[in-house]
Amino acid sequence: MKSLTRLVLPVLCVSHAAADPLIDSMNGVFERAETQYRLLMGSMENARHLPRSIKGDGSLATVPPEDWTSGFFPGCLWLVHEFEGAPEWREHALAYTRRLEGIRHFKGNHDGGFMLGCSYGNALRLCPADEHRAVLRDAAAALATRYNPAIGMIRSWDFGSFAFPVIIDNMMNLELLAWAAANGGGATLLEIAISHSDRTHEFHFRPDGSAYHVADFDPEKGWLRAYHAWQGRDVRSAWARGQAWALYGFTMMHRVTGNKLYLDRAVGVARFVMNHPNLPDDRIPYWDFGVAAPDGEPRDASSAAIMASGLIELSTMVPPADGGKLLEFAAAQLKSLSAAPYLADAGSNAGFLLRHSTGNLPEGSEIDVPLIYADYYFLEALLRYRALKSGIQRKNLSEVK
Repeated sequence: MKSLTRLVLPVLCVSHAAADPLIDSMNGVFERAETQYRLLMGSMENARHLPRSIKGDGSLATVPPEDWTSGFFPGCLWLVHEFEGAPEWREHALAYTRRLEGIRHFKGNHDGGFMLGCSYGNALRLCPADEHRAVLRDAAAALATRYNPAIGMIRSWDFGSFAFPVIIDNMMNLELLAWAAANGGGATLLEIAISHSDRTHEFHFRPDGSAYHVADFDPEKGWLRAYHAWQGRDVRSAWARGQAWALYGFTMMHRVTGNKLYLDRAVGVARFVMNHPNLPDDRIPYWDFGVAAPDGEPRDASSAAIMASGLIELSTMVPPADGGKLLEFAAAQLKSLSAAPYLADAGSNAGFLLRHSTGNLPEGSEIDVPLIYADYYFLEALLRYRALKSGIQRKNLSEVK
C-alpha cells in the first residue's frame, strides 16, 4: 500500500488529553435530528412515500419505495435510535422500514443496497428479526439478476442510450450481496460482488486515482464502449460524490474480503480528494472537483458526509500515522457539517438535518438543497467516529448474522 505521507493537513488545536469537541457536540446534533425528523414525519401525507429533498418552492419532495433514495429516511431513524436507545425511535424506524417491504423482489435498478440495506440492514443490526433477514436475502437475489457474466458486472440503469451502463455508485450496493452470501443466499452472491469490484477497479479509474461516473460496456463482448460524466461536469473531471462512493465502496469491500487491491484503491481515492487544490478550507467539496471558488459553484454536503464515513473506517485499515491523517480529515469535515451553514436550524429546511447538497447539476436537478442521503451518511459517520474514539463495538451489515 502506498504511503499517505503526501497528505498535508492543518494541525487541529486540540489536546489529546482534552475532551473531544466533536464527540461533545454529538448530543446537540442528534437532538437537532430528533426535532427535524419529527417535523418530517408530521409532513408525510402519503402513507407510502418517503422524504428525499425539497421542491423549488421549498416544500417537501417525497418518493415511492421504488426510488433509489427511499431507504435513507428509515436508516436515519435507525441511526437516531442507535444513538438515543429510546424505544420511541425504534418504533418510528420500524414503521418507516416496513413501508419498503413491498420492494424486496424489485429488479428495476441496482440500488437494493441503498433501499433495503440502509433500512432493513440497520433494522437487522439494531433489532434482529427473521423478517429482516428474509427481506435482505430476497433483495440480494433480486440485485444479482442484474449481473452480466460476459462483463462481470451488475447493470446500473435501464434508461438512456447506454448499452450496459455501470456507475461508480454501484460499489455501495455490494455489501448487501456479501451479507446474503454468508447468511443463506449462496456463495455466488459474494463472487458477483468480487467480480464487480475487480472490474470497477480495472475500468473506472483515471491515473490520478479519481473515478469516472459512468462506464458503458458492450453487453455481449464485454468491451468498454465509452465513459460518460452524467452527474459530473465533464468526462475529464471528477464528480465529487462519485469519489465519495468509490472511497467508501472499496473500503467496505476490503473489509469484506481482505483484498489489498481494494485497500490500495480506497487509499488512492482518499489521496486524490484530500490533496485536491480545489477543495475548500472547510473540507466540504464543490459538486465537482473540476470547479473552484471563483466559479460560484454549489457545495455538496452529501459528498463530504459519505467521504467522512468512509475515511473513518479506512483509518482503521492503514498504518497508524496514515490512519491519524485520515481520521483528522474526516473529523474536520464532520465539524464543518455540525455547524452553520450546513447544519439546519431547528424547524427549518423542511425537516432535513443538513443543507447545501447538490444532486445532479448538469440536469438542473436538486441544486443546493437538502438531500436525505446526506443526513444518513452524516449520522453514520458521527456514530462511526464515536465508536472508534470511545472503544464502542459497532458492527456493519456484513458483520451481522
